[in-house]
Amino acid sequence: MNFIEKIPRSFAKVITWRIIMATQYFLLGWWATGSMASGVGLAGVTTIINSGIYYLHERVWNKSRWGKQVTAD
Repeated sequence: MNFIEKIPRSFAKVITWRIIMATQYFLLGWWATGSMASGVGLAGVTTIINSGIYYLHERVWNKSRWGKQVTAD
């Protein structure tokens, strides 16, 4: 039995992780500048850029066999 992470699973992980990180960047930007608009801007830009990077990162790791163990139940 082989385990291969399919694209929808990787994409779902991107979305949930980006929600967490966008919230963090929004709060950081708001806290650092006192401006909600700056927080929104920072969260928006980083969400777009980092989503693509994270997706590619997940797909590369999916190709690697290192650290994977599949057992037959």
